[in-house]
Amino acid sequence: MVKKLLHTRYRVNDLEKTVNFYRDVLGLTEVKRHKSPRGSELVFLQTPNSDELIEICSFPASGPVSFCSDLTHLAFEVEDLEAFARHAAALGYPLSDGPTASSSGSVFAFIDAPEGYEIELIQYPK
Repeated sequence: MVKKLLHTRYRVNDLEKTVNFYRDVLGLTEVKRHKSPRGSELVFLQTPNSDELIEICSFPASGPVSFCSDLTHLAFEVEDLEAFARHAAALGYPLSDGPTASSSGSVFAFIDAPEGYEIELIQYPK
């Protein structure tokens, strides 16, 4: 049996552009960076109030990343979706869908990370 979720990995073509997105647009913190024994460049990022990490991986030796839309996404809670949308748009990342209100009172929207991975943003009711 597994004990806990440690990290989720996303392999990308442009490591620095993607790390800048997660750091500057989403506000994640880079907690470690290193090269794996097989040569992958790895950057681990953490979200405030979460233990799990996001691993951004660049491994050019395995060829370019082939992205499949609608396969996976990450979801993050935001305090104020409208304020976040203004912040992200000012940095060149406008909402790609939404905001949409749900029957529970939550509001959600989506933006696209640099390599096409979808990011869901959820504002829960106060």
